[in-house]
Amino acid sequence: MDDQLKKQAAITDRPTGVLVLASGEVFYGHGCGAIGDAPGEVCFNTAMTGYQEILTDPSYAQQIVLFTFPHIGNTGTNEDDEEAACGAASTAARGAIFREHITAPSNYRSQAPLGDWLVERGIVGLSGIDTRALTSHIRETGMPSGVIAHNPDGEFDITALQTKARNWPGLVDADLAKTVSTDERYKWNETGWRWGEGYGKTKDAEKHVVVIDYGTKRNILRCLADAGMRSTVVPAGTDAADILALGPDGVVLSNGPGDPAATGAYAIPIVKELIDSEVPMLGICLGHQIMALALGAKTLKMAQGHHGANHPVKDFETGKVEIVSMNHGFAVDSDTLPDTVVETHRSLFDGSNCGIRLKDRPVFSVQHHPEASPGPRDSFYLFERFRAAL
Repeated sequence: MDDQLKKQAAITDRPTGVLVLASGEVFYGHGCGAIGDAPGEVCFNTAMTGYQEILTDPSYAQQIVLFTFPHIGNTGTNEDDEEAACGAASTAARGAIFREHITAPSNYRSQAPLGDWLVERGIVGLSGIDTRALTSHIRETGMPSGVIAHNPDGEFDITALQTKARNWPGLVDADLAKTVSTDERYKWNETGWRWGEGYGKTKDAEKHVVVIDYGTKRNILRCLADAGMRSTVVPAGTDAADILALGPDGVVLSNGPGDPAATGAYAIPIVKELIDSEVPMLGICLGHQIMALALGAKTLKMAQGHHGANHPVKDFETGKVEIVSMNHGFAVDSDTLPDTVVETHRSLFDGSNCGIRLKDRPVFSVQHHPEASPGPRDSFYLFERFRAAL
């Protein structure tokens, strides 16, 4: 019996993990991953695959991810599926919640079991709870503040954990982009993964784009490379003058975590100056929200957010419906879009805004994650659309 199966066999009915919500609810289960506790906003993700990509997406900074799909661990983990471009453990989600216990990996690409990987990344895990009940609670009351804890001895100070959950400040007014952004400028030319080949390198790319890193994912950079663009990635607070001095053919505003209005305190003036320069621009997720703020719109906090790989979005430019990957707890208020802006995409789940473009120049953005990591590939065309605008 391998080590993972031994760990599985050792699981007893004694709780070794717990989730305590600020509102007082307590969910007992079995702890896994890192030992200790971590506060954060609890959200649910409906994707059936891609748990490693989800947990390493910087957009989940300071969040605890509840997976609605019950089974976990089958594909194991590997170095290639990390999504945080900076690679720091601090860019991952703070916690992970599963219905079933982690199973042994059964995939030729696996390099380490999920449980061991959670320990290495410092992510606190919890399994064996009623994830349907917790999901229903979030749908009815919104994403709560909570603390996830793991103690092999099964001893927890619930009162102290409740206090910690109540005292956690939440994501409203939180600028998290700088906490997950790169500290140094770097270049990127790696292309997407190919069966039997792995990742490649783009050669002689004619177009150069600057990516403002609010928490960018590796596969966004790879999709840009696949579309014939080499990237220079710069820190979140880089001045517009410094960006334009690099002579870019276009600028990308990346995905990222936190409240866009808080990040906008320094990002909006930069983006306004870039828009005025008439350089083509593409915004993704947080980058979409910041672009909208720079154009005069407003953003709002969502009750349960959109997190998953099965979200239907209509592209009004083509009339097609795409199934997309999403991860956001804030949204652009479409009622506040100025007359200079056209709404290009809309969620068919709740009618929320999912895309905009300027009428008079090649500046556009989308709320979803078009690189599809994890998720369907319906939105890859957006990188080609951006490339055509350069």
